[in-house]
Amino acid sequence: MSRHAQQLRDHDINPCVVETDASRKCMDDNNYNKDMCTAYFLKYKSCRKFWHDIMMQRRRNGVKPEMPSAEERKKLLESMGKPY
Repeated sequence: MSRHAQQLRDHDINPCVVETDASRKCMDDNNYNKDMCTAYFLKYKSCRKFWHDIMMQRRRNGVKPEMPSAEERKKLLESMGKPY
């Protein structure tokens, strides 16, 4: 597995691994008919937007690292309910 592929599977780097896997599984299960997987794509897009907004806010506030760790994200989601 390439280094880039490993990073995409790393929960500390990619906050939307679950949504990515669900989208890919839907595509596999539905013979790559994108129309059947629209809901999964929207969840993935919402996830990416949510975490991008968090990252940008942390960057503006000077918080490092800009992307919260997997453990921090889990606590944040538990406190607010899953927003996407």
